[in-house]
Amino acid sequence: MRDHSLLGPWVRRFLLEYLVAERNLARNTQVSYRDTLILLLPFVSRLAAVPIDRLAVHDVSADRVRTFLDYIERERGCSGVTRNQRLATIHSLARFVGMRSPEHLDWCSQIRSVPFKKVAKTVIGYLDKPEVEALLRAPNRCTSLGSRDHALLLFLYNSGARADEAASLRVSNLQLGTSPSARILGKGNKWRVCPLWPVTVATLRPLVAERGADEHVFLGRTRDPITRFGVHRIVKAYATEAAKSVDSMQGKRISPHSIRHYLPFRTMSSGTDELSRSMVKPTSRRREVRAITRHSSGYATDCSGNRGVGL
Repeated sequence: MRDHSLLGPWVRRFLLEYLVAERNLARNTQVSYRDTLILLLPFVSRLAAVPIDRLAVHDVSADRVRTFLDYIERERGCSGVTRNQRLATIHSLARFVGMRSPEHLDWCSQIRSVPFKKVAKTVIGYLDKPEVEALLRAPNRCTSLGSRDHALLLFLYNSGARADEAASLRVSNLQLGTSPSARILGKGNKWRVCPLWPVTVATLRPLVAERGADEHVFLGRTRDPITRFGVHRIVKAYATEAAKSVDSMQGKRISPHSIRHYLPFRTMSSGTDELSRSMVKPTSRRREVRAITRHSSGYATDCSGNRGVGL
């Protein structure tokens, strides 16, 4: 008879059967759940003085969960948001066990009674127009990596894509002919289509000219796909360079998400509802894209340092 009191088999079923087979959660979500358990299980094993492979379900008590949450906040320096994220994983594991093992319902209730911590909402940062212009001028387009970085920054600016979405973009997701667009796989494994400006198309086309349909658009020095961490590193590096010429960027925390929030800022600051305008007046939307294209042509530089060269 199977021993339902051991925690190990439940963890295995939770990670492989529930997260992957039943819920089909995104890869990053699966990794986040796994990382929480990588921290939690050794911690509980030390407190209970029980080998990790002999841990029982009831060894993960509500009091030990609270101690674990204090540990990751105080000793590991995690924020309140991260603390709540770890707790959400533990709640999910408890619910999974409770739904499949009635004898553990009381334990499940105790674990799920551990409350989330109230945290202040993070202020969403954004870039204004001069800052975006300075960021797009920063890469040296006379080099292959500089051209790639400029294309990446321009794509982030055009599409509002997240770092992970840009890193996972493949050539087959781009439509660079008539009605140019990019198909982006976002959170929740949901696809969305983003129109591309002519200047973005002209920048991306030489980058993917000799690539196969299944290859990634943005590659590193070794021709391997860049990661979301690489996207963050590129944006931060050029933000530091751009800050030398734009004082307002100094001391500002700039990430790919800052570029993502530029379009809503521009839309709100103009006092218009861009979505409604694009739906009701498509000709106005086309005029705006043409204006952005003319404006973006100033980001290009030739190797002599002259700006405004056609793309």
